[in-house]
Amino acid sequence: MKPPSLTLGIEEEYQIIDPNTRELKSYITEILSGDHLILAQIKPELHQSIVEVGTKVCNTPAEARAELVRLRGQVLELVARSGLKIAAAGTHPFSSWIDQQITPLERYLGVREDMGELAQRLLIFGTHIHIGIEDREFLIDALNVARYFLPHLMCLSSSSPFWGGRKTGLKSYRSIVWRGFPRTGVPRALRSWSEYTELVNTLVTTRCIPDGSKIWWDVRPNWSYPTLEFRVCDVCTRIDEAVCIAAIVQAIVAKIWRLRRDNMTFRIYPADLIEENKWRAVRYGFDGRLVDFGKEVELPARELVRELLVWFIDDVLDELGSRKEVEYAFRILDEGSSADRQIAVYTRTGDFKAVVDHVIAETAEGL
Repeated sequence: MKPPSLTLGIEEEYQIIDPNTRELKSYITEILSGDHLILAQIKPELHQSIVEVGTKVCNTPAEARAELVRLRGQVLELVARSGLKIAAAGTHPFSSWIDQQITPLERYLGVREDMGELAQRLLIFGTHIHIGIEDREFLIDALNVARYFLPHLMCLSSSSPFWGGRKTGLKSYRSIVWRGFPRTGVPRALRSWSEYTELVNTLVTTRCIPDGSKIWWDVRPNWSYPTLEFRVCDVCTRIDEAVCIAAIVQAIVAKIWRLRRDNMTFRIYPADLIEENKWRAVRYGFDGRLVDFGKEVELPARELVRELLVWFIDDVLDELGSRKEVEYAFRILDEGSSADRQIAVYTRTGDFKAVVDHVIAETAEGL
């Protein structure tokens, strides 16, 4: 069997910020109407205060980093023309979802009609990572195994500890808001590509969804491209975090391929158990404990994330040329995730505007 290409694509959603009030600013329509050259990679989202970017197809994490540097720089330049800033965090610390304007495009007005108040509340920002897998049966195998590591990725990427001017006590409140939508969360294990297409076809035939793009699992077969799409992560505040997590995801798929090639595998766990670990990651992040379901013991979250890095994927990193990018994860383990850093700023200042300033500064790091 031909190995997967393991190409990389990263999508990020940013907050558009008024630097005077530090509030979200509904401005995407004005930005896009002013510059038609950028429409290929910089796009609107459900709310007018969100701007989304997507890299080109990349072969390495280093390529993906160059793309993100370019795209973040372009967006910063575009919004700066109107005196605005961007911030990369899973939620805004205090802007109200009630006050946000829906982007007046048919696609988003349709979501508002279908989902009612849930769409208005969906003021959240994520990172989506695509890994190229051309063989559909292996894509399903990779999905089944990779689900186990979704809580680990959640710990590394969490960036949404605040909501509506309140400290939520969670590291990823974005995950809770997103869970209100249907067809989300950790998918169950699938037997084959045909089982997946039967599911999609049934939902389409019964007019539940128009196509497979409306299945929003934490990791899913992308309906338009031959990729496995990881959707569990909050948007990463620092570019180095986004590239690191993308490199980890690429390495996870590469290791799953190597196991399959050598007629080996990784145990497939029920979605219920993975959801328990995901909840721990959402609630406590690195401050909590995850369950090693193989040994049926609780361990510090940092220990299990370190095990993923050192035990599971280390032996594929040099072949992929991504050791440098993956090893940034050890800095995240030491310093905490974006959520941890935001909480530290608020603990020190008691000021949500200081948190916004902190996120704006980290979003622009390295540009």
